Amino acid sequence: MSDSSAEAAAGGFTSIAQTARHALRAGLSRSLPALRRVNRPDGFDCPGCAWPEDEGRGAIEFCENGAKAVAHEATKKTLTRDFLLSWPVSLLREQPHRWLEAQGRLAEPLWLRPGSDRFEPISWSAAFARAGSALRALASPDQAVFYTSGRTSNEAAFLYQLFVRAYGTNNLPDCSNLCHESSGTGLGEMIGIGKGTVSLADFGEADLILVVGQNPGSNHPRMLTTLQAAARRGCHIVSVNPLCERGLVRFGHPQELAGLLGPGTQLAERFVRVRVGGDIALLKGVMKELLALEAERGGVLDHVFLNEYTRGFESFAKALAAHSFAELEAGSGVSRREMRELAELYAASQRTIACWAMGLTQHRHGVGNVQELMNLLLLRGNIGRPGAGPCPVRGHSNVQGDRTMGIWERPPAAFLDALEREFDAPMPRRPGLSTIEAITAMAEGRAHVFVGLGGNFAVASPDSSFVEAALAQQTLTVHVATKLNRTHLLGREVLLLPCLGRSERDVQRNGVQFVTVEDSMAHVHRSEGRLPPVAADLASEPAIVAGLARATLGESSFVPWEELVASYDRIRERIARVVPGCEDMNARVRAPGGFTLPRPPAERRFETPSGRAELREVALPKIEVAPGRLLLMTLRSHDQYNTTIYGDDDRYRGVFGDRRVVFVHPEDLRALGLASGARVDVTSHCPSPCGEETRVLHGFRTLAYDLPRGCAAAYFPEANSLVPLAHHAEGSLTPAYKSVVVSLAQT
Repeated sequence: MSDSSAEAAAGGFTSIAQTARHALRAGLSRSLPALRRVNRPDGFDCPGCAWPEDEGRGAIEFCENGAKAVAHEATKKTLTRDFLLSWPVSLLREQPHRWLEAQGRLAEPLWLRPGSDRFEPISWSAAFARAGSALRALASPDQAVFYTSGRTSNEAAFLYQLFVRAYGTNNLPDCSNLCHESSGTGLGEMIGIGKGTVSLADFGEADLILVVGQNPGSNHPRMLTTLQAAARRGCHIVSVNPLCERGLVRFGHPQELAGLLGPGTQLAERFVRVRVGGDIALLKGVMKELLALEAERGGVLDHVFLNEYTRGFESFAKALAAHSFAELEAGSGVSRREMRELAELYAASQRTIACWAMGLTQHRHGVGNVQELMNLLLLRGNIGRPGAGPCPVRGHSNVQGDRTMGIWERPPAAFLDALEREFDAPMPRRPGLSTIEAITAMAEGRAHVFVGLGGNFAVASPDSSFVEAALAQQTLTVHVATKLNRTHLLGREVLLLPCLGRSERDVQRNGVQFVTVEDSMAHVHRSEGRLPPVAADLASEPAIVAGLARATLGESSFVPWEELVASYDRIRERIARVVPGCEDMNARVRAPGGFTLPRPPAERRFETPSGRAELREVALPKIEVAPGRLLLMTLRSHDQYNTTIYGDDDRYRGVFGDRRVVFVHPEDLRALGLASGARVDVTSHCPSPCGEETRVLHGFRTLAYDLPRGCAAAYFPEANSLVPLAHHAEGSLTPAYKSVVVSLAQT
């Protein structure tokens, strides 16, 4: 199941071979034209991660995993009526996630009648009428939940939130709730905005890049090209992560001869192997050493910045001093010597960028993780100057843009005020439901209709069986999607509304349209598919949202839905008058490269109550793990994108042919009396008001792996069932997938 190929450089020939294999599988007549256009100025934005495009982009501007995502979407295979007639829904529910998506693109609207066990075709008008009737029949708009995935364009997201608010609710949970909500909460409290402050150009000026709780080799592969350029000019790169991920060891650029034939470029020069959940302890140790260096020689802290732009340093420093190095070493699994070395490297750097992803956010203390890392940056003024700042790296192509467009259950009053001025109508002011809160409402019978704009809600969420049961009891579930997935099989009545893929041509009444997206660095640019739609009866996301809105709101609607969908320029005209930073959007997005949204902290303007950046006193987590138990984190393989699984291999970790594995240190396996390869049941043990909640996964295989003692890892989404709904981050409600106490029992 594992082999020595995991030691080779990331990228290289193998990456090219995998790209070709997936392109062939999807059909060259569609995949090759699509790949020629992906991430190009005259093409479409990759439906994968949100890493920005380089202005000096080469002939090929996609990675292996992006090619997989494009080929997966651009397939010629469609889900036929014959298939639907031969497969009852009860039997479809027994099939693996990957098998469902492999059946091809949805080609026409489908309906699962109440009491029926088979989908049947339905016209668009009838489908909209069914959805509108169900929504109008609810006693309150708050009895409906409207979920959004990060693949949704800015134009579709803006129309969607407008429809939902015109309907009368702020129940707009989205995939941000499951991933970077801790980042938005933590940053918002400290610097006044829930986004990063750096641009791609800053990576060309940084002399230290911290990659914390992130595996770009599999999750954001195009970032490796940026890191390679930084490493080659002498920038120091440090990985802080429980696993030494291959993508950060060496990288062989597939577009360079040296990358194909040589050993590749060394990226990270230092790997700090923090234990799962130990990031705050590690960062406190580094900052204690930083303050010690300041006392020893001075000139380490940026006192001018701290005095002029921040608040709370004295209480922060006092709280930090109260922690001993002994407890910080125990909490982090990192020695004081390593903490000192990292502090010295940081003190010697004039421009530091800190990147992070789910390894920081998906903990009980996820908000604290983000805020402690931000404290580190603030101590040396590493924000608001070239080559420095925070960089949360988003894992979905437009998840940041969706939030900018108003997909949020707790919208700012200023945003609602702007909507009211633009459309001359009142907007609901009650806070809506986040993802965790929406699941609870569905389970308790307080929500009866679920509408999903993309995504695979049941599989992406924690406590999978609980979520499936909650969805199954909904009066109606409505899904805007490209392919069949498990969530689509749940509900007393189900409507599947097939939409265009990102790579496909979108023609409306006024001609060919393009949409826009926002990347991880707040840069907005256009995206225009060029492939002919795989089926004639597909509709665009904006058109589907408008159809749902017309059917639900009827003549009472104050929004000219048909006019807006006829030309997406009209949607952007409304966005320009509502969303700060999007003024004159139609002209600016047509300019080469698009435009960047304002990020006040990048100019050292902090829109907090005090008008300053706030250093925070972050509590040191007390993670108790009983003898014989391990602290488990979930992770993605190299052969998947979020909940979409392309295969059972994870070659960067040397795992082949199996995803139901649990990674454990060899010494921990010996202590537990288990051999590598043993079949085990994995039981989670999470605190609850009643003492402890447990969940069990059967038939996993142990795999001896080099990670910190006392820690374990398993793949997402297979391990999601281990995480109870109540096991989430304090302050953000992000599921704590990355810190679950488990026990292993041989079967």
